[in-house]
Amino acid sequence: KEINVIGTMQLLAACQRADTVRKLVVQSSISVYGASPRDPAKFTEDMSPRAQPRTGFGKDSVEIESYVRGLARRRPDVVVTTLRLANLMGVGVDSHVTRYLSLPLVPRVMGFDARLQFLHPSDAIEALLLVTHRDVPGTYNVAAPGIVSLTQALRKMGRPTIGVPRATAPFVATLVRQARLVDFSADQVDALTYGRAMD
Repeated sequence: KEINVIGTMQLLAACQRADTVRKLVVQSSISVYGASPRDPAKFTEDMSPRAQPRTGFGKDSVEIESYVRGLARRRPDVVVTTLRLANLMGVGVDSHVTRYLSLPLVPRVMGFDARLQFLHPSDAIEALLLVTHRDVPGTYNVAAPGIVSLTQALRKMGRPTIGVPRATAPFVATLVRQARLVDFSADQVDALTYGRAMD
């Protein structure tokens, strides 16, 4: 929170005062859409989440985007671009999702098959470079076009799974966190239960 939200607020305040700032590129996340069983098949940039992120990075990202929109309103002379990136997946990527998928025995919420969408790090860099070199104001989703179900991803990786009832998923997440395997928030459990995808 200190780095993500407070740091961004300080940066945006400096940008607002600096007459020489002409462009701001913000890397946001798919987590701004939250995750719920009422979600559309794919979120477009103009859609709001059906269930607001309640904790962690998703909540921070929503807050950051609101401050960024405020700067864009106050400084119409600055080109402000926000990229909502899908979960990065590739060699060397270390994230909650990659750690989860790498567990020796992957817990899955029974009766659900989350929709997952990924983005290769080199594609993320290309998108960031594109909006840095061109004036492309606005908010954009950035993800691979396809969606993979959690079952498909685990099958492709050859990972064994164990079914967990939905009611006990938060308890299992706490155990996994206490074992220092993966640090799961309630929003991440929802994302790995219901999934989410962007257009």
